[in-house]
Amino acid sequence: MRPVLFHIGRVPVPTHDFFVLAGTAFGFLVFIHESRRRQKLDERLMWIVAGALLGGAIGAKVGTAWEYLAKAPHPSAVGIAVDGGKTILGGLPGAYLGAIIAKRLIGYREHTGDMFAPAVALGIAVGRVGCFLTEQIGTTTSLPWGIRVSPEIAARIPNCPQCATGLRMHPSFIYEILFQLAIFAFLLWLRPRMNVPGELFKIYLITHAVFRFLVEFVRGNRVVIFRLTRPQLFLIPATGLLLAYFWRQLARGAYRTQARSSNSTSSPSPSLVSAAATPWRAA
Repeated sequence: MRPVLFHIGRVPVPTHDFFVLAGTAFGFLVFIHESRRRQKLDERLMWIVAGALLGGAIGAKVGTAWEYLAKAPHPSAVGIAVDGGKTILGGLPGAYLGAIIAKRLIGYREHTGDMFAPAVALGIAVGRVGCFLTEQIGTTTSLPWGIRVSPEIAARIPNCPQCATGLRMHPSFIYEILFQLAIFAFLLWLRPRMNVPGELFKIYLITHAVFRFLVEFVRGNRVVIFRLTRPQLFLIPATGLLLAYFWRQLARGAYRTQARSSNSTSSPSPSLVSAAATPWRAA
């Protein structure tokens, strides 16, 4: 039975679903703010947001479908949708693909990743509160900030045998909440300095991939091979592709600062040419 946060009348509101919905709402508000700030808000963006949400929901389910298929005695597509789990690692590429498909369908050619990046970071930070309250805590630790749970709470957390030991555990989801809040602040700081369109979201993806790979060592997920978990095995090629992209950008000189003429008396006016040649600029 899923933990319930509160009831609306007789209708229970599951803890995890509430915070996922709250995270989606916060992320949407940040996206609207970013699109207004960049003077790009129009009705077409709502179709792109819808595509990203649908793609993210499908990707999150597909990412854990193998687990449901392995355990269910009579698996079905409906069972995957209702009883299957969800994973951020499937949701992020699903949302990315969903946004691309939506843009192609409506003929939208401008970059939207810079508006999505801070929205996704804050949304996941809020959503992970639900994970912290309902999922396995982390591996055991002797560190002073490790947490213990009561036997009653331990009985409600699935796949967490260490929860019942009474030992301290790494609060792995708290680590991720703090990371997401930090990267959210970093993206807000970076956005006026980055003139390569769409690059903020790719920067978010690479930082998230590296962090998730590292935090997996204390999350408590089952090790499958080479002392690595399934998320880590997925992240290795995904991170490799992102690193190859950034290497290509460096080779092309996309991040090279344009030298300013020493006898120049005024700053050049912004243009597509100067934005490509000068990707880093003071706020």
